[in-house]
Amino acid sequence: MNIPFTKMHGLGNDFIVIDSREVRLENIPALAQRLCDRRFGIGADQILLLEKSGAADFRMRIFNVDGSEVEMCGNGIRCLAKYVWDRNLSRKDILDIETLAGIIRPEKAGDMVKVDMGEPVFDAEKIPVHLAHPSSFIPHPSGGIVDYPLQIEDKEFRITCISMGNPHAVIFIDNVDEFPVSYYGPMIEHHQMFPKRTNVEFIEVIDPSAVKMRVWERGSGETMACGTGASAAAVAAHLKGLVGRNIVVHLLGGDLMLDWAGDNRVYMTGPAVEVFEGVFRS
Repeated sequence: MNIPFTKMHGLGNDFIVIDSREVRLENIPALAQRLCDRRFGIGADQILLLEKSGAADFRMRIFNVDGSEVEMCGNGIRCLAKYVWDRNLSRKDILDIETLAGIIRPEKAGDMVKVDMGEPVFDAEKIPVHLAHPSSFIPHPSGGIVDYPLQIEDKEFRITCISMGNPHAVIFIDNVDEFPVSYYGPMIEHHQMFPKRTNVEFIEVIDPSAVKMRVWERGSGETMACGTGASAAAVAAHLKGLVGRNIVVHLLGGDLMLDWAGDNRVYMTGPAVEVFEGVFRS
């Protein structure tokens, strides 16, 4: 069977978008592994499936390079929204997209896409995070896990844990450009304190309105950008008093604008780009 696809990216975080509303795909985890392979497949960080929804305008499913399905992807949902609008699948300027993290609402913002990422979650059980010594842990006034010590080999990290529909461990460092993300990232991702693994953001604060970030994504490795990770980073940096509520996050692939607004919801604005279309044989 020949299945059309569209290659897209948000700041270099790239996706294979498949309209599967009328197509039955078999063994999706294996399919994701095959298609995302950069030498033997199309090449991408994730595949995005556009599906029908009984609760929203559309449903988005997300599968990583390793075949695992994840709850939410900020760059991905911007790309999915652009895919919908460019093909006139909806005339609405604000879409309701069902995800495993709930209903997410991307909206048109000129040449870019603004996404209501929802409220950050700080509760350890909901992130989820298993603390080694919960009885001795003193939570941040927000109720969150801020600057919790995590020993990885010879290095102690201070992590701030947040869920933006998926789990994140945010770590502040002095020089993000020279940091060995690919060495420490997978060890933190798979640490026993994260029962569903975690995304890991390494953050360097530039000034009160900007941070620089590199990210190790759960199931995909280091990527050029991560929308939920940038959202978590913005929240974590504000909780620590390092930035304001409206900041720019500089990523390897470009910039995202983040606003942790007065309604406690995080709004992310950034680009979505279509690269090419093609057909693969399943």
